[in-house]
Amino acid sequence: MMTTTFPAGIDDQQQTTRKLVALDVDGTLVDHEGQMSDEVRSAASAVVEGGHEVVIATGRSLGATLPIIEKIGLTRGHAVCSNGGVTLRIDVDELEDGYEIINRVVFDPRPALVALRKSLPTAKFALEDDQGRFLSTERFQDASFGAEAESVGFDRMLEARAVRVVVFSTDSTAEEFGEAVESIGLHGVTYSVGWTAWLDIAAAGVTKASALELVRRRCGIDPAQTVAIGDGRNDIEMLTWAARGVAMGQAPDEVMTVATEVTASVYDDGAAKILRSLTRAGQEER
Repeated sequence: MMTTTFPAGIDDQQQTTRKLVALDVDGTLVDHEGQMSDEVRSAASAVVEGGHEVVIATGRSLGATLPIIEKIGLTRGHAVCSNGGVTLRIDVDELEDGYEIINRVVFDPRPALVALRKSLPTAKFALEDDQGRFLSTERFQDASFGAEAESVGFDRMLEARAVRVVVFSTDSTAEEFGEAVESIGLHGVTYSVGWTAWLDIAAAGVTKASALELVRRRCGIDPAQTVAIGDGRNDIEMLTWAARGVAMGQAPDEVMTVATEVTASVYDDGAAKILRSLTRAGQEER
């Protein structure tokens, strides 16, 4: 039987209204230049200090997620990385590294890679393997990897067990790229097309939402007390999963459509406005 331990200072009434607050990173907590405003940082820290289960939920890999966890003062809780492929438990007091991986979902990337290589011969490929290493073609690097990728031949990538596969095309618009991916008819994986000609692939059925549901059950939080904020197509499942799914003001129409509400854009501190509403509600309940 699982025992749920609440942070010190949380009384019985607060336990029943304790929320799981899932926060996307890029385009939500930080802008497209990677900067987090003081207002967003302060608002996120206040929700953490208020005893809610704040969960970073991002497409970034582990190494690129850790600085965000530190910046908002999250010293105990969970994080979802690689679009649900990796889930962390965070406890800076108990764990030697401050975190441990409690779930890692891997898949065979070969069928998807072969199909994509045929359809998008000039695309760049990167892969996060089951050891947390990054392999890439053509010295493909990105800040979301959080680690230096090892340049390898395409055949080496086909032999790996993958947590996350990234495909980037410099020769296509996001729309053209999306159409090409749709025409391939990928099977056995979950994928999302990003703001640019960028594709993230995970194991079948693995999304931010699938990992967040595991965290919710682990923490014993009522589904009605779930909140999620995001801006990308990889946030659609997460916003649908949450009782209160909030889209950022700059989100694409298909993301706004599934949200229960829309806040201001990342450049107008939209996430902070929602986070402040959570801390105000907690103060009123007390």
